[in-house]
Amino acid sequence: MSSISIQKTGITHVGTDAIVNAANSSLQAGGGVCGVIFAAAGRAELQAACDAIGHCDTGSAVITPAFGLNAKYIIHAVGPVWYGGDNAEAQKLYDAYRKSLELAVANGCRSIGFPLISAGIFGYPHDKAWRKAIQACRDFFRKNPDVDLKVVFAVIDDSIYSLGQQTLADIAPEYAD
Repeated sequence: MSSISIQKTGITHVGTDAIVNAANSSLQAGGGVCGVIFAAAGRAELQAACDAIGHCDTGSAVITPAFGLNAKYIIHAVGPVWYGGDNAEAQKLYDAYRKSLELAVANGCRSIGFPLISAGIFGYPHDKAWRKAIQACRDFFRKNPDVDLKVVFAVIDDSIYSLGQQTLADIAPEYAD
């Protein structure tokens, strides 16, 4: 049965088949979560794989090998920059999660690790980011009942962790692991 859990750990330590990079649309190494993933995977190899893809639209995702990470794949999801909520940010964030889940399943993954996409340098408010993240996973599981996928959210901040736990309990308790 599919499940959702939230762990206080770094994204490169979740031990899932795929980990999700909070990517930029040009798929270039960045700071924050993106920088940590590139460093752990092997910056040159991962950048070459991303350069071969070239671009990813906001609200979408692409997949590469995981290189030096303890995972099979890195899914590069491009979430929106927060501009106040009136520029389809919620739909784009939801779509980035949905596309990531679709790519994981299509590539035979049984588990996927997510950061809280767009909630760092892209400025998405944490409460709203958690809502879209959990809704997207819940809706994906409901639309794909035959899928058995373990979703792990990796966060390192205590308050963001607590907010995520509460959001999961509020809107998708049936999937809480």
